[in-house]
Amino acid sequence: MKTIPLNRRRFVRTTALAVTAAWTMEPSLLPAVEAPSAKALAARLPRWRGFNLTDKFTAGQNAPFRETDFEWLEEWGFDFARLPMSYHCWASPNEWLKLNESALKEVDQAVGFGRKHHVHVNLNLHRAPGYCVNPPKEPLELWTDEKALDACAFHWAHFAKRYQGIPSTELSFDLLNEPPDVAEATYVRVVQRLVAAIRAEDPDRLVIADGLRWGNKPVHGLVDLGIAQSTRGYPPMQISHHKASWIRGSDQWAEPTWPLKLKDNDVWDRERLRREQINPWQELARKGVGVHVGECGAFNRTPHPVVLAWMRDYLELWKEAGWGFSLWNFRGSFGILDSGRTDVKYEDFHGHKLDRELLKLLQQV
Repeated sequence: MKTIPLNRRRFVRTTALAVTAAWTMEPSLLPAVEAPSAKALAARLPRWRGFNLTDKFTAGQNAPFRETDFEWLEEWGFDFARLPMSYHCWASPNEWLKLNESALKEVDQAVGFGRKHHVHVNLNLHRAPGYCVNPPKEPLELWTDEKALDACAFHWAHFAKRYQGIPSTELSFDLLNEPPDVAEATYVRVVQRLVAAIRAEDPDRLVIADGLRWGNKPVHGLVDLGIAQSTRGYPPMQISHHKASWIRGSDQWAEPTWPLKLKDNDVWDRERLRREQINPWQELARKGVGVHVGECGAFNRTPHPVVLAWMRDYLELWKEAGWGFSLWNFRGSFGILDSGRTDVKYEDFHGHKLDRELLKLLQQV
């Protein structure tokens, strides 16, 4: 049989035709691809990379999510949006079980924007019935009061039922933002209850739990629950929260550098990040628990060159570990848009001020 030499042009053309034919086949003729189960995803999370979108972060700024945010995430190559939300946006601490449907439809919109633009949406209760890391304090305590726990379980069960059928590759639940330094057994009991409420409505929903001590401590007591865990990229606080008004005493901290020397025997550098922020979580990952960095970034008063150098070390360590990340935030004082820095040459982007240097760093690593 006579053979025809396959030069580069012929190879490209032949391959393109084959790919086109595959895409135009009837769906019934294509090989079935089974989506991974929630527990399989939880054991090894994709390296999702993206941002926190804070439109429902508090009831005071309770606004619809913007489709343009999702469009730009897709355009820039990101695939993850964490939505830290206050339940006050659709309910009241005086009437925990009465839900405002119009506000919840705005959450529906965000889930739809994510699916449309190939961005995984991660719903998080930043303020849950009974707990929030920020003031004001909730009327009842989630860790000790069954009524608060019942209400929190009710809200997560509602979301589970509302979004049943949406694949966990597209939507996940992050239960509680930054639990404090409570006893591990106390936290495990609360998480078990919330996961049970979710799975009663949707057994195959991907669930993520933040680490203890405000997201910094892995929780080995949750290993057998089949959920993933979320860590943080803020330490040392002298860099991430320099002169942040809500951190007492931060206005007295010296201007930070990277590496950061606090005392002769107290130095933060890349190896300390590895030792304190990576290694403990890798021990958890070896037990079959997926890890994601749910929040990271630095306030706009930290010198920009310091932020970039510090973030690069974190980003490279996370990439080495196979973990994704979600910058706090997208638009705002930690973000890449409208961050209000005085030491950045911003680029105009659709009427917003874009920090192109930070964007490029996040894209590259």
